[in-house]
Amino acid sequence: KTAGCELRGDDAVRAIDSDVAPATADDWTTEYLAPVLSVAAVDGVAGAIAHIARYSSGHTESIVTENPDAAARFLREVDSAIVLHNASTQYADGGEFGFGGEIGIATGRFHARGPVGPKELTIYKTIVRGDGHARP
Repeated sequence: KTAGCELRGDDAVRAIDSDVAPATADDWTTEYLAPVLSVAAVDGVAGAIAHIARYSSGHTESIVTENPDAAARFLREVDSAIVLHNASTQYADGGEFGFGGEIGIATGRFHARGPVGPKELTIYKTIVRGDGHARP
């Protein structure tokens, strides 16, 4: 709060901290483009993966954990273009990955028009492992 971030949570989160604003169904599918964080309490890594599978755009997801097994499962099973372990989702950027400037962001699975070879039929999943890294 002191940094100007709004925190929204489900009932379980609000039971821990009543100052947290209530989350709505729209909060789980909204990209705020603002300092807003929505938090849902889930049952372990399986619950997190299920929540992501239901609400994610399929673009970028991150796990913060010191448990290598939980991180490995998350990175393997989350179906998103970019998955991160102990790194900020701010790294989900073509420039950060050395691809140069972006012309768009793809969250679906599609291939190029015209002649199609193996490269055009391939989708990629980028895995980032960090140690609490964040962009300035």
